[in-house]
Amino acid sequence: MSRRLDTRAGLILVAIVGGALWATAALAPYLGAPGATGVATAAGLLAIAIGERVWPYERPWLRSHGDVGTDVLHALLSDVACKQVVRGLTQAGAVAVAGALAARTGGRLWPVQWPLAMQLVLALLVAELMQYWLHRFEHQRDGLWRIHATHHSAPRLYWLNAARLHPVDTALLYLTGYVPLIVLGCPEIVIALFAVFDAVFGTVQHCNIDLPLGPLNYVLSNPELHRWHHSRRLEEANANYGSNLIVWDLAFGTYFLPHDRRPPVDVGVADMPAFPQDYWGQMLSPLRWRALRAGTAATRPPAVGSAVTSPS
Repeated sequence: MSRRLDTRAGLILVAIVGGALWATAALAPYLGAPGATGVATAAGLLAIAIGERVWPYERPWLRSHGDVGTDVLHALLSDVACKQVVRGLTQAGAVAVAGALAARTGGRLWPVQWPLAMQLVLALLVAELMQYWLHRFEHQRDGLWRIHATHHSAPRLYWLNAARLHPVDTALLYLTGYVPLIVLGCPEIVIALFAVFDAVFGTVQHCNIDLPLGPLNYVLSNPELHRWHHSRRLEEANANYGSNLIVWDLAFGTYFLPHDRRPPVDVGVADMPAFPQDYWGQMLSPLRWRALRAGTAATRPPAVGSAVTSPS
């Protein structure tokens, strides 16, 4: 992997992510923060989808692997609808806690006097710290891995499967990312900017665009890093947990970026060929975990030199 920042890649990243953030700030006075967030996010995702056709990283990933229908349902139900439900259930309580903290401390804990750009950086650092540990525990705790495995079931990486998450996973990410910001008194416009960055860059992270970003791989959790996280080899996949930033991986020793080879094209859930690829099967997968494990064991070929016995 190149250690240099490719000029074209840098311009693509700035145009997509920077353009979406600019559109959010520019449209918010006219559409409100929620409306501006929706328009800017949609424009960013469209740009990424087009970019995959123009500058593909892996041409085989341009073809459907029978995954598009599943990923569309994830985007509509597991992502958009689930976030709205969780937001509705938690926002009033989080705002009440924020008010109580402000009353105790004599003012907002959040530095509202900072420029918007600095507030966005702070929001990313705060939310990412919580989400980093959630993501890491999801790879280390069997109960959480049952939920998170849906995300790793993607047979390729492209823009739409950034939203391939079990709804419980989406809810946990919202609770660990957005709720702390609301409790700290983060202004609505900053949360809108964070939401757009999270959605658009999260899609860039999974996209099939050739983006050699060199030194930016020590700041942002770029596609070059995240492709290793989707490897079938656990020693490669259990790393690079950052959703948007990679700084917490650097701080806690889980950064992984070999420079002597490319990330694997064959991605997915390690040692679980029986993992369902349809949406409703994935929704039920945490409850059917033992059966899926048993199905995997039944379909796995015997290792070389192992004894094969017939059932009695």
